[in-house]
Amino acid sequence: MKKKILATAAAILASLVPGSLFSAEKIKVLIADGPQGAHQYQETTPVLKQLFTKVPQFKVDHTRSSKESCADGSYKPDFNKYDVVVMNEGYGAPDWPKGTQRAFEKYIANGGGMVSIHAANNCWPNWKEYNKMTAIGGWGGRNEKSGPYLYINDKGEVVRDTSKGKGGAHGPQHEFELVVREKEHPIMKGLPPVFKHGPDELYDKLRGPAEKVTILATAFSSKEKKGTGRHEPALMTISYGKGRVFHSILGHHVKQIKEGSFVTTFLRGTEWAATGEVTIPVPKDFPNQKFE
Repeated sequence: MKKKILATAAAILASLVPGSLFSAEKIKVLIADGPQGAHQYQETTPVLKQLFTKVPQFKVDHTRSSKESCADGSYKPDFNKYDVVVMNEGYGAPDWPKGTQRAFEKYIANGGGMVSIHAANNCWPNWKEYNKMTAIGGWGGRNEKSGPYLYINDKGEVVRDTSKGKGGAHGPQHEFELVVREKEHPIMKGLPPVFKHGPDELYDKLRGPAEKVTILATAFSSKEKKGTGRHEPALMTISYGKGRVFHSILGHHVKQIKEGSFVTTFLRGTEWAATGEVTIPVPKDFPNQKFE
């Protein structure tokens, strides 16, 4: 609260005094990535960093784990220096050292922010608290023991399916529509009720603890595209202790990350995870704006 008051005061002073030395406090972002199986983090992380340069309130750093630094325990980012951590991890990522895991859990529980994009819900199936942070995920041996399969039925009701089955699947990349389910949530407010995204991977059959999760938007997983024939969670928020998590299944690679539908929801979701508020406007040409 104190940080928000100081930032607001600084912003007011800056507007009243031309050339003032006062400026609103930056939102400090840490992008975390590391070795993984099916996703090119070396190519997507630089693009994510570029996205943040388009919004003046963000200041971004980057940390990269390795098999060696995770094995010998030397991977120890100082999460407390940041307002939000963006997870650009993925299936096959090496387990963080136990001490680093505990430090991250404490950071989020005490009010830190986290953003999970695309494959970040694939990694670390055995890290119990991380799976609570993402709410649902796929692959890595996930099944009914990992938690319910979460989706929305044709009546708009959230279904927690506890029947047997694997967690995580997708058909070929294709264009699909996102349907806003929580139009008054700060991240979604001002977005059209339905908007297009893709071609991208549409994750389905995601399973996990599914605790304290709010589904902001869904995408219909068509059987014609080897999907489930159900409305799958695409954008979500999760509460973990005092912390806020924004979870997006979008953004397989550079092309998808540069789409207006991803850019706007990602930046607004990151701001919300960091501050609990959203000031970034929805572009007039959303979702067709181009990022270069």
